[in-house]
Amino acid sequence: MNDRSANTLPLERTAAPPPLRPGRPLSDGLVLTRRNLVHAVREPAESIIGLVMPMVIALLFGYVFGEAMAPDGDAEAFRAFVMPGIFVMVMINSVAATASGVADDTRTAVMGRFRSMPMASSALLTGRAAADMLKALAELAILLGCGLLIGWRWEEGPVSGALALALLLLFRFAMVWVGIYLGLLTRDPQLAGVIVYPLAFPLSVLSTTFIDPALMPGPLGAVAEWSPISAAVDASRELFGNPGLSGGDSWVAENPVPAAVLWSAAILLLAVPASVRRFRSLRD
Repeated sequence: MNDRSANTLPLERTAAPPPLRPGRPLSDGLVLTRRNLVHAVREPAESIIGLVMPMVIALLFGYVFGEAMAPDGDAEAFRAFVMPGIFVMVMINSVAATASGVADDTRTAVMGRFRSMPMASSALLTGRAAADMLKALAELAILLGCGLLIGWRWEEGPVSGALALALLLLFRFAMVWVGIYLGLLTRDPQLAGVIVYPLAFPLSVLSTTFIDPALMPGPLGAVAEWSPISAAVDASRELFGNPGLSGGDSWVAENPVPAAVLWSAAILLLAVPASVRRFRSLRD
């Protein structure tokens, strides 16, 4: 063989990863959803805390603090008033678990190993979001049961009650993506918890969860009235038919359901693209 023919031999080709089939992001997302749920079962401490804490919170504010915090000592009316706020508090507390789980996957290079496989990269984020939403359903079911046991009821019928649950899950979905972004940002499970937990409870209190913003100092009352947490709480009260506040004259106070939907949509519009950009920067 002459030199010319030697120089024209075809180069050895390396195997290329198989192309993604239509619908592959969905199937890969379901696989990673199952993986995250199996991981939660094998390490149940965090899941148990997430399921037990709603019961503890409902019982504490329903009975231990109910008599002291209820206006005119009407603990039953206070339980009906506070339960929607507790629902929203539990939705917010989920941010820490999501952030810790994502940060742990990032720290242990699990995401790097998944990215080296012929799979849709979007499944790494959607799988986490789907698994956390399934856990949210379990937490919300337990919390509803606790509310019924302590005398709370929804008064507006099944359709309005279903809309209230859908709104709570929409708010939880927005919080899940906030947790995903924080987990990708910190890449440290302990740091993620340190950031989230000190903020979650004060933000929950600085809202209409327990008291009327009109009773707070001027600036704090304005912040509480326009808080996305307050919108979710007030919308849940309206849809469940539970006692609410006397009502302010601001748009958000008069229209809590549209305000809650708009706040959740705004959080998603910020958190989802930010999470995707952060994920791509870690991938590159």
